[in-house]
Amino acid sequence: MSTTRPYSPGDRGPEPSGASGVPEGGMPVTEEPTGRATEAAAAAAETPAAAGDAAGPPEPAGRQVRRLSFDGESGVVPLARDFTRQALYAWGWLPAATADQRAAAEDVLLVVSELVTNACLHAEGPDELWISCDRKVIRLEVSDRGTGQPAPRTPHRAGRPGGHGMFIVQRLCLDWGVVRTPGVAGKRVWAELGAPA
Repeated sequence: MSTTRPYSPGDRGPEPSGASGVPEGGMPVTEEPTGRATEAAAAAAETPAAAGDAAGPPEPAGRQVRRLSFDGESGVVPLARDFTRQALYAWGWLPAATADQRAAAEDVLLVVSELVTNACLHAEGPDELWISCDRKVIRLEVSDRGTGQPAPRTPHRAGRPGGHGMFIVQRLCLDWGVVRTPGVAGKRVWAELGAPA
């Protein structure tokens, strides 16, 4: 389902016994980004963004967040996949113990590839990739300076070359959408996938 909501609907509150990723003491865990993220990106990832801030949406307590800036980078799709794979290892999604867990991690990597590729093809390239995770959901966000509105092509024709990216995102994700900040050029395309069982 395509939407312009900044977050998907549903109960996203903390679970009992620290299952939401918040330790028993109640302090959320925040990680620094790895890979080629700049020092400024690392500092921004450690600091929660204010509501409506163009630097990123506020995250619920207990979410782990990583940010990658694509400024001056080439080969952004493999870079985004590698960065995401490192986060999945750090957060325990990989190595996968079961086929379902492996499939969930592969879905995350595929969605990252599709969102970044879409920004390359239709929006002059991506600016940043944000990845956040709690025990239930992983959220991917790709920001760009494009004015277009991503949407799956309809009707979808499996045999046609190209045009499958947002259809894939729609099929694999719990929800996805676009967030625009008034007065700021561009958009953030987000997608959420469920954690493996």
